[in-house]
Amino acid sequence: MIYSENSIQNNIKRGCIEVICGSMFSGKTEELLRRLKRAKIAKQEIEIFKPAVDTRYSEVEVISHDKNSIHSTVVEHSSNILLMSSNTEVVGIDEAQFFDMGLVDVCQQLADQGIRVIVAGLDMDYKRNPFGPMPGICAIADDVEKVHAICVECGRLANYSYRTVVNDKQVMLGELEEYKPLCRTCYLRNTGNK
Repeated sequence: MIYSENSIQNNIKRGCIEVICGSMFSGKTEELLRRLKRAKIAKQEIEIFKPAVDTRYSEVEVISHDKNSIHSTVVEHSSNILLMSSNTEVVGIDEAQFFDMGLVDVCQQLADQGIRVIVAGLDMDYKRNPFGPMPGICAIADDVEKVHAICVECGRLANYSYRTVVNDKQVMLGELEEYKPLCRTCYLRNTGNK
């Protein structure tokens, strides 16, 4: 039997890490769900995970701000993802910034096993600091897509999640009442760093 280069490449199980990052209200989860739904259409075995701390819309579903959803597995620690990913071709991870730093190694191990890993999360916190394991995952990713919200004050592309309430904790779940997407100029004006 003669194998062409293309047929050999198609038989190799290739893993990869895809990252979807940006501010709040930028469509990260929506894009994650779109990619997972396409994988389901392609009859691939998928599994999606979310951190136990994220209970905003549902305890057992990943739900985007525009109310699209998919059933998910809630995990306390990133190492649990490895244990629950057998026989899976595509792993989705939402709100990755809320996971422990071990998520970087988990993503690497999954991709090394031939699994497509799609990670969505905030790249920065409300103070514009790198958030949780996201910088490490971006560093090892095969592809990083930065998505943007629209600045609610001027209409330009927004990169930042501005916190509208007083709370110094890095992790604070919230929605439009607690956060608003802002561009650099509007963020600096709102924080007094003009």
